[in-house]
Amino acid sequence: MSTREAKSYRIERPRQRTTGAVFASPHSGCDYPWAFLRASVLDERSIRSSEDAFVDELFADATAHGAPLIAAAAPRAYIDLNRSADELDPALIRGVATVTHNPRVSSGLGVIPRVVAGGRAIYRGKITLEEAKDRIAEVWRPYHRALQREIDEARAEFGRAILIDCHSMPHEAIDAAGSRKGRGAAARLPEIVLGDRFGAACGGEVMDLVEAAFAGAGFRVARNAPFAGAYVAQSYGRPARGQHAIQVEIDRSLYMNEETIERGPQFDEIRTRLGQVIGEIAAIGRGGAAMPLAAE
Repeated sequence: MSTREAKSYRIERPRQRTTGAVFASPHSGCDYPWAFLRASVLDERSIRSSEDAFVDELFADATAHGAPLIAAAAPRAYIDLNRSADELDPALIRGVATVTHNPRVSSGLGVIPRVVAGGRAIYRGKITLEEAKDRIAEVWRPYHRALQREIDEARAEFGRAILIDCHSMPHEAIDAAGSRKGRGAAARLPEIVLGDRFGAACGGEVMDLVEAAFAGAGFRVARNAPFAGAYVAQSYGRPARGQHAIQVEIDRSLYMNEETIERGPQFDEIRTRLGQVIGEIAAIGRGGAAMPLAAE
């Protein structure tokens, strides 16, 4: 891995690859460049509020089940790997022309985020277009090249690829969604939200099996609400080619203290339960009657 790639991601590989499943964690990176921290108006805890802290650790058992795990090194506040490289925010980046309305960019959540969770501004002013392009070249592109390579290798060897794009969601996000559904909904709030862009990113039979794996481990599971999948699911999900992508969101309150950004008392239990899920997803990636092969 080159120096440039090392700034972007790390890959944990199994001793022997035995499945077409690929696990990825694009938002768990926590290597904050010193110059970036100095340029921010936020303190070191606030700037981490958008981070999917510890998600890479929760899915670390992927390699034990014969699957690779690719995890971001750079943090989401620095660059968002789950956005398109052309989602540039003119309110943050000097020299970017106003673009067609994009709700993510307008809210400050482009590929170079302007805000963290809660809409809190990261910077005092704007950054240069050159700096934005450098981040994309040094972090975004190497990560996505590596992710595509892992998917291509899975399809070449197993005839199929199942990308599990691993994230975490603030408890308040699903709490708010439950409140909108009315009294009694809180008791049924999902702990896991699976996003396949309403079937566009993953075949239905694969989605059913993955949902059953999470439910079998005791998690309450929902599909596509409030998160249906973003850039990664949209870009890599090609079910007609035997290339499936599912975004997985885990309620942060299950395993961490969201205020202090520390592992919670149930962290090991949740990781163990997810290990069971990972094993079942890896088995799905090995094939079987329920799994379609890639189209010739």
